[in-house]
Amino acid sequence: MSALLSLRGVERTFGGLRAVDGASFEVAAGTVHGLIGPNGAGKTTLINLVSGLLAPTAGAIELGGRAIAGLPSHRIAGLGVARTFQSIRLFPELTARDNVLVGQHLRRHPSLLARLLLLRSAGEEARAAGERAGALLALVGLPDRANEQARHLSYGEQRRVEIARALASEPSLLLLDEPTAGMNPVEVQGVAQLIRRVAADGHSVLLVEHNVRLVMNVCDRITVLNFGKVIAEGTPPEVAAHPAVITAYLGSER
Repeated sequence: MSALLSLRGVERTFGGLRAVDGASFEVAAGTVHGLIGPNGAGKTTLINLVSGLLAPTAGAIELGGRAIAGLPSHRIAGLGVARTFQSIRLFPELTARDNVLVGQHLRRHPSLLARLLLLRSAGEEARAAGERAGALLALVGLPDRANEQARHLSYGEQRRVEIARALASEPSLLLLDEPTAGMNPVEVQGVAQLIRRVAADGHSVLLVEHNVRLVMNVCDRITVLNFGKVIAEGTPPEVAAHPAVITAYLGSER
């Protein structure tokens, strides 16, 4: 498979701390790629580098062959990268549907004049956007919660709305940062099924997750970070049996 996302020798330092240290790996188009490692391994920093919240100190990041390292986050989003965050960042007073509509802003081009004049074209555009938002909420399993304010949704439901909002920008690459944090096993299984559906629809997924069982079940390939360095990469069975991964997670004596 061709690489959608490519990182080569990526570094990020904070003063004397090297949070990402020469990371190189690729995410193939149409796959789910896991990024795991112990706490402090540099996983979220790396996601921030890909999405443009941080600029790398060194190295190259390419999306579909185009250099994106150091571009502002809104430009990277416009090129087809969407993400969720460890902490929920919904608009609590907006409905689930309106939160998803916010995620469409990069793909909608309504005419201000048409809207002011209440022209049919403006109404049709708004209806199409609403239908798309409803379809995405159905995809994440919340078709009956569209008109509920986000603050009234359960934690797991809010996580799903965040994924729907990210998908609303029609990304080629979806970055999920700890999407199952704080969820119970039933909710985790639902997210696993959702990730598989997202990939089946043609989106590539880069998944940062502490739930190793989930990663092993849903990912095609996995990259393992430790102290900012890539220590292993491969299929789930290959990574699970890798000595460096066992040492990083269980300790050298075990």
